[in-house]
Amino acid sequence: MATLVIGWGRAVQILHDSERFRADPSRWQATMDPRCPVLPMMGARDNTLRSDGSTHAQFRQATNAALAGVDLHELHAVVAGHGHDLVAAVAADGAMDLVADYAGPLAFRTINTMMGCPPEIGGELARGFAMMFEADTDPREVDAVVDGALGALIDLKRAHPGRDIPTRLIEHADRMSERQLREQALTMYAAGIEPWQHLVTNAVLLMMTDRRFGDQVISGACTTDDAVNEVLFRNPPLANLCVRYPSRPVLLDGVTLPADQPVLIGMAACNTDPRFNHPPDASGYIAYTGNASHLSFSAGPHNCPARTIAYQCAADAINELLDRLPDLRLACRPDELVWRTGPFHHALEHLPVVFTPASPRVHR
Repeated sequence: MATLVIGWGRAVQILHDSERFRADPSRWQATMDPRCPVLPMMGARDNTLRSDGSTHAQFRQATNAALAGVDLHELHAVVAGHGHDLVAAVAADGAMDLVADYAGPLAFRTINTMMGCPPEIGGELARGFAMMFEADTDPREVDAVVDGALGALIDLKRAHPGRDIPTRLIEHADRMSERQLREQALTMYAAGIEPWQHLVTNAVLLMMTDRRFGDQVISGACTTDDAVNEVLFRNPPLANLCVRYPSRPVLLDGVTLPADQPVLIGMAACNTDPRFNHPPDASGYIAYTGNASHLSFSAGPHNCPARTIAYQCAADAINELLDRLPDLRLACRPDELVWRTGPFHHALEHLPVVFTPASPRVHR
């Protein structure tokens, strides 16, 4: 049994109440079949997302230190460079799948660069995280793939340190076990591949299908950051997560939440709660410009520490795409698009687009 929270105010209260609503699912997991397919996303882990108290503080300090070393100017060049190469590969075709040909590989290449991860290890991680978000694979298989690849990455960084996140994580490990190191790296990868690519595709879809919004971006009336923020409110890549487990029975709004049973935050529903966030008006879809009160990066002590990085990377990816392909348009009707199944994400299977083909270069 699980409870889904769809009210913004109640969700914020729960996410800030670490005493009554714990992040550690160990007692719930002890009652579950180990083959339960949601365990990789909701089960116990020695990382910042699934810990409380002093343990959480230790993990969070190491994570913050590892992320603080990310050079945002350098990261801008990384995203732009990878994005340029991906667009160049399809520019002469006049068509592509924005998920498979751009957003997916761009997320993969960018996080691998930030993590100093070679492609062969990164490929295994991408495969494992895709299974994790789909929640339709035996958890033991998911864990075997992800743990094996993360272990190989940590071993590589111990032998060959670099200017990357895992190296800084190791430097600030402060008595962490090897498993705990892998788990901190896991949270960064999990957030940096699947949700990030879906944020980019959902934002581009909005720009292509709502001309009022797209025209305002092109004319300069709003920025790509505003478009990304709009999607984080109205169409977030993670629709339901931020799981909490009541430490004792809790009565809220006339409903008793049983001890140790999961409470999921429905971020997509909470973000559009009309009692707190006003819907777009007749003038356009810029109602959320300058408003960062959405819960797509969670809230409270477990809020996402990479919020600034995620915003920048998504905006840079979209800007590079539209700079190179300004007449990008949807290649099918919006109602023909297929959304992936799964209890957590809101993600497209494919996003077919067309554009004016670029003339092939003549090599002399």
